[in-house]
Amino acid sequence: MKARLLGMCLALGAAVGVAAGPAGAADKPISGNLRIVIGSSSTGGDTYQNAAIVAEALSKKLGINAKVDAVGVSAAFAAVTRVSDGSTVMFFHDQSYLGHLLGLKGYPDIFKDLRIGPTVSINPGDAFVGAKDSKLKTIEDVIQACGKGERVRVAIQPGGVSEVYYGALKNAVGIRFPGKEGNLVSVKTGSQGDKNQLLFDRQAEVIHGSVQANEQYTRLPAEDQKAMRFLWLPSPSSTISQANPEGMGATGRDELLKFTSPNVHVTLDGKADFTFDKEFFFLYNKKMDPKAVAYLDKALSDIFAEGKVQVTLKKAFFIPNFHPSKEAAVYLKKKAEQSKALIAATR
Repeated sequence: MKARLLGMCLALGAAVGVAAGPAGAADKPISGNLRIVIGSSSTGGDTYQNAAIVAEALSKKLGINAKVDAVGVSAAFAAVTRVSDGSTVMFFHDQSYLGHLLGLKGYPDIFKDLRIGPTVSINPGDAFVGAKDSKLKTIEDVIQACGKGERVRVAIQPGGVSEVYYGALKNAVGIRFPGKEGNLVSVKTGSQGDKNQLLFDRQAEVIHGSVQANEQYTRLPAEDQKAMRFLWLPSPSSTISQANPEGMGATGRDELLKFTSPNVHVTLDGKADFTFDKEFFFLYNKKMDPKAVAYLDKALSDIFAEGKVQVTLKKAFFIPNFHPSKEAAVYLKKKAEQSKALIAATR
């Protein structure tokens, strides 16, 4: 009797889908916990901010616990290389491939050694900044000063996007004033705080900064030693035009557009201006199951189709820019080739 009753219960369970639990789990190649390691050790930087926004959206969409782990470049690459089941993925930006192109230790060739995941956003806020009381009030003033034989020091963080921006500016000086590009000198340092301090101490005339980190200083009166002014935003105007009208802090979008091409010229080849978007994207283990890749692609595609994540990103002055894995791989490979040519031209 008990055996018969058990059989009836199992049959009823199959009919209503109770036994579908294991099959349902099989349809979810990523479940439980998702560790998102980032190539930064800071929990206050733009990489962590973007990753946290996307992680929260993935957690809600997939019913998982997506956690951002700020472990730094070397540890992030090691983690994603070690784990192939999709439970650990990496999130970073263009420095992922620029570090390799610049020959920095610990940077693999992401196009050969890893799998490119989706792009999700752009930080349009990268900027070159100068002291408000400096005679160099525009990026054109910087180029002209170098052309006249004056030495201009630019504080950058080696191996990152700022080094490409510096290379582009040096390239522009060389095109405009052949042989004078050596007057633009890099001062290689660490964090944004270190770069800011060099400007405060007048140990650099220009620093690589960002709208998010430096906008507050642009509101100070000129007599304040910490007062800054924006000189150049390398992101194209088409990107910054997508930002909310209020811009960032007390600086509106229209004001920020004054520091982008075509209002500001840093020539790439004597004809077109150099522009560059700092983009954030996922990186996966090379052997990650294609089903897991497709699963995350679908989830992110649905998240961006819903539109809520775009609102959150824009509030933090980031521009949504979703491309699924295959499209992202082609796009970023082309971008890396262009960067490689620019790096070679300025060395």
